[in-house]
Amino acid sequence: MTESLVDLSRLQFAVTALYHFLFVPLTLGMVWILVIMESVFVITGKEIYRDMTRFWGKLFGINFALGVTTGITMEFQFGTNWAYYSHYVGDIFGVPLALEGLMAFFLESTFIGLFFFGWERLSRTKHLMVTILMAVGSNLSALWILVANGWMQEPIGAHFNYQTMRMELTSMWDIFFNPTAQAKFVHTVSAGYVTAAVFVLGVSSWYLLRGRDVAFARRSFRIAAAFGFASALSVVVLGDESGYTVGEAQQTKMAAIEAMWHTEPAPASFTLVASPDQAKRRNDYQIQIPYLMGVIGTRSLTKEIPGIHEIVAKNKHRIENGREAVIALEALRKDPQNAQLKAAFEAHEADLGFGLLLKKYVADVRQADAALIDKAAWDTIPNVAPMFWSFRVMAGLGFSLIVLFTLALYFSLRNTFQQKRWLLRWAMLWVPAPWIAIELGWVVAEYGRQPWTIYGVLPTHLSVSSLSVGSVVGSLTGFIVFYTGLLIAEVYLMIKYTRMGPSSLGTGRYAGETPLTQPA
Repeated sequence: MTESLVDLSRLQFAVTALYHFLFVPLTLGMVWILVIMESVFVITGKEIYRDMTRFWGKLFGINFALGVTTGITMEFQFGTNWAYYSHYVGDIFGVPLALEGLMAFFLESTFIGLFFFGWERLSRTKHLMVTILMAVGSNLSALWILVANGWMQEPIGAHFNYQTMRMELTSMWDIFFNPTAQAKFVHTVSAGYVTAAVFVLGVSSWYLLRGRDVAFARRSFRIAAAFGFASALSVVVLGDESGYTVGEAQQTKMAAIEAMWHTEPAPASFTLVASPDQAKRRNDYQIQIPYLMGVIGTRSLTKEIPGIHEIVAKNKHRIENGREAVIALEALRKDPQNAQLKAAFEAHEADLGFGLLLKKYVADVRQADAALIDKAAWDTIPNVAPMFWSFRVMAGLGFSLIVLFTLALYFSLRNTFQQKRWLLRWAMLWVPAPWIAIELGWVVAEYGRQPWTIYGVLPTHLSVSSLSVGSVVGSLTGFIVFYTGLLIAEVYLMIKYTRMGPSSLGTGRYAGETPLTQPA
């Protein structure tokens, strides 16, 4: 495959994934805020909480519809742009995606209809159950998708069959309870909860600053502050767990995130800021906090975190070993009953994926010399600067959100938040922050896995379909135009109904309606 085809295919999937994930986090979090609001309505019987559920539910529905639209096309790309990937690991990767469709997508799609059209047809308790099941379905959908993605990051519970030339499932239990997948799931959904909480907090602050629908906005603000505070703390705690699993399963990613070019004595320092130089393979300058990274990354004072140079040296050995696996496999395909060839392949099978890295440069891996092996070994390290800064901006925004929610909850408990106009303005300005942090988080997770589609198993350059560059450029252009149109439609509708506020419900109880009355 040409390098331009691989890069364009990667870019197309990255564009569609990043667009799709503009909609997903708000859906994951908003649905639980709706559960909270409707639960208060069922318990207290106060109509204002019913109105809150319906209004925020309207914004949730707009976002959900566009999220589904952008998500469906992503799954088709596995067959169109990543045909060999689908052939090689489809027996494993397809299982959680199928379960997502059967167990989650139909569940949330069914109950979202009942949520919108069942207000006058269902009792309060039954409608609340509909909302809860809608929330469960939305989060189950994220679970199965992240189980699939977690397997791409740490491929356990599967085995390569040299007779079929495919990966085969050996343990669904191991895939589902994969530590990387579980850590990614809880961290990702918690980030979605923060996104929804910031959104409700910011919009409520906008109403309060204008003195409109105050009773409605105050209650929404309080719920968002409490929900967001708990969620923001969860993101940090679960992000630490996710980082620990990365350190265990993907040492190259951890080293790139920390711009750690050489192994340091334990416990390693945390690099606060640095200027990574990929060409010179060093940091031009850096500011470090002693011992902190060792404690965070290994949860010990004695365990070392390997540096980039040491990882490359190890990977060079694995590539040499993997080359023998590739040679044995190619011979074994011609003579599958040869016990000697089978034994030779099995002796080197663990490093088969590393041997396949050489296929980027030579068709016959026997021709790979020391210089080519060294080049392939350095390919296993992603570009350090984007990883280093993406992680730090993401983490910095995360901690700023903790401060925001801490203050919002504190002043909510003191019942003085309405007078803190600086806090309300901050909440408004910070609405985009979780989206920026989440998109950067996906950059760290997915770009940091390169040069692999399946970490350590299948290189990216072998995964793409046999397409022309022109066809990929055409489809990429089409996706960008179409998705940008959807994003514009989303922003337009969200702004439109946000400006209308709860008066869009037509109850006659809110600003701009006649008669103008505020619910108690």
